[in-house]
Amino acid sequence: MNKKIIIRDAGHSDLAGIATASLPVHLPGLLTFEAAARHLNFAKAAAELGVAPTAVSRTIKAMETQLNLRLFNRTTRSVSLTEAGSSLNSKIAPALALIRDSLSEALLATDQPSGTVRVNSSYVAYRMLIEPHLDAFLASFPSINVEISLDNALGDIVNAGFDIGIRMGKRVQNDMVALQLGPVQKRIVVAAPEYFQNRKEPETVDELLSHNCIRQRYSVGGRWFGWRFDSDDQIIQIEVQGRLLFDEMKSVLDAAMRGQGIGFVFEQFAKQELKSGQLRQILKQHSGMDDAFHLYYPHRKHMPRKLRAFVDFMLNANAA
Repeated sequence: MNKKIIIRDAGHSDLAGIATASLPVHLPGLLTFEAAARHLNFAKAAAELGVAPTAVSRTIKAMETQLNLRLFNRTTRSVSLTEAGSSLNSKIAPALALIRDSLSEALLATDQPSGTVRVNSSYVAYRMLIEPHLDAFLASFPSINVEISLDNALGDIVNAGFDIGIRMGKRVQNDMVALQLGPVQKRIVVAAPEYFQNRKEPETVDELLSHNCIRQRYSVGGRWFGWRFDSDDQIIQIEVQGRLLFDEMKSVLDAAMRGQGIGFVFEQFAKQELKSGQLRQILKQHSGMDDAFHLYYPHRKHMPRKLRAFVDFMLNANAA
């Protein structure tokens, strides 16, 4: 049976007032649902909204009664979205974000974009492509705050409450926009001078097989970074061995600086360590070309001004 859902202003901010099942679904109820879906924790959602956890629970129960749908699976230890809840959240989260952004800019009544840009990025991308330009961005846009969360997982940034993500490659969902940020990344072989105090430096790619190489996964439980080299119009790939394995390139770099093995890292990421002499490039005639990092964000008819400012600034800063 088709259902018509009415959304209107409740006239006040007391979320407990929408707990009666016969009332239409109010905007505060949707805001409560979105916060609970983002945190998957009623207490955290309540703290964000400035209400009691019981008010959040009553609001969610009222929505479920009106819609005749279970939106959350709840136990004494955890909260998770049902399939219906996940579907609803994927539709309303972008709309509510746009409402918040529009209200924020309207209330400030300023020509400057304003609000908080929430960014999800891998550490490597942040350090290479965002961190060097962050001070200049904040100085250029004093009314914009930036919240950055660092991890390697390619997750659903919309459901997680982020405005934009930064990941390698442009394989994203169909409703996402992907823009290249910075150059295609070049991988090089590096090691600390101390590592070769009692070892012979490899002169060919094959000789890496007899060394302690520091391996890396793309993410927790993900596939390995391949040691692939572009050489004389051909690609050489080897299966290196080593005692240390990480899921973050920063840890690979740190271990290599301590002389614990040979790393295969982005040249741009190791720039400072190479310049200082903490690391040196070996097998200079061999390198591997990876993909480029990309900014990705939901496709919207009206892009929030704060997000447009961030995207344009970072694209221009990394094009230089």
